[in-house]
Amino acid sequence: MSEETALMTQGLKKSYGKVRALRGVDLEVQRGEIFGYLGPNGAGKTTTIRCLLDLIRPDGGTVRVLGMDPQADPVAVQAHTGYLPGELHLDPNMTVEGALRYLNALRGNKADWDFVRQLTERLDLPLEPPIKNLSHGNKQKVGVVQALMHRPELLLLDEPTLGLDPLMQREVLALLREAKADGATVFFSSHIMSEVEAVAERVAIIRKGVVVEVAEPATLIKRALRRANVRFKQPVDIGPLANVPGVTVLSQDDGTSVLLQVEGEMDELIKVLAAFPVSDFETERPSLEEIFLAYYEDDQKEE
Repeated sequence: MSEETALMTQGLKKSYGKVRALRGVDLEVQRGEIFGYLGPNGAGKTTTIRCLLDLIRPDGGTVRVLGMDPQADPVAVQAHTGYLPGELHLDPNMTVEGALRYLNALRGNKADWDFVRQLTERLDLPLEPPIKNLSHGNKQKVGVVQALMHRPELLLLDEPTLGLDPLMQREVLALLREAKADGATVFFSSHIMSEVEAVAERVAIIRKGVVVEVAEPATLIKRALRRANVRFKQPVDIGPLANVPGVTVLSQDDGTSVLLQVEGEMDELIKVLAAFPVSDFETERPSLEEIFLAYYEDDQKEE
């Protein structure tokens, strides 16, 4: 493991009874990068993060965090980390400010309170209400603030934008970019392709407890299937569209509209459509689950 490596796992395994949550996860995250950990619910994302912090013990494999073994010295690892769990549990009778000051005290009062106030203002999070009176979205904001407020060297965030409205999602992603600019390494899990694409420099895809690919988001998007709904001003022969490489005709309506599936770049399809009397053109990016089906269709058939 080089000095440039922030996180490393080799052959990481964890089972819950008969359920094999991790089946040999191999990861390597470089210092100073934003790394997305992408997968559907139940793929093993949360289990991986908990193993990185020694919140649960793996059944096998090697883990290193900032050059340290979390099983040998979990306190040292956690001291350098800002962690947002998937479900943050706080004293419901504490106010937001009380909860944040309590967590700051546990960290030796490392956080600058002016910075904490900046974070809460940017996320539109009031400090006065008790935790029990907060909406799910505001509770999520408390979790984001407590993870960021002491400017940790490493951020481990489990679904950081979960439950937030689109404006707050963008603000959280902006905070992650700023943390990176300040020198932090950001490792965050998500099942939302678009937010990973927006900030991550590299992405690991985990499926059924195994990392099946590590790539740049642009590479994943190029491989993803899209749907294109094309409407024409008059009936046309769609034969030339069906002959475009990577294009499959899913349905058509009397030659006046067609639903296409497009694999890879849209460029060739757009060029062919230029010769048609197009009245409307809509594209739809598939869900992550659909992308998984496209990537691993053969594997799923074997299963």
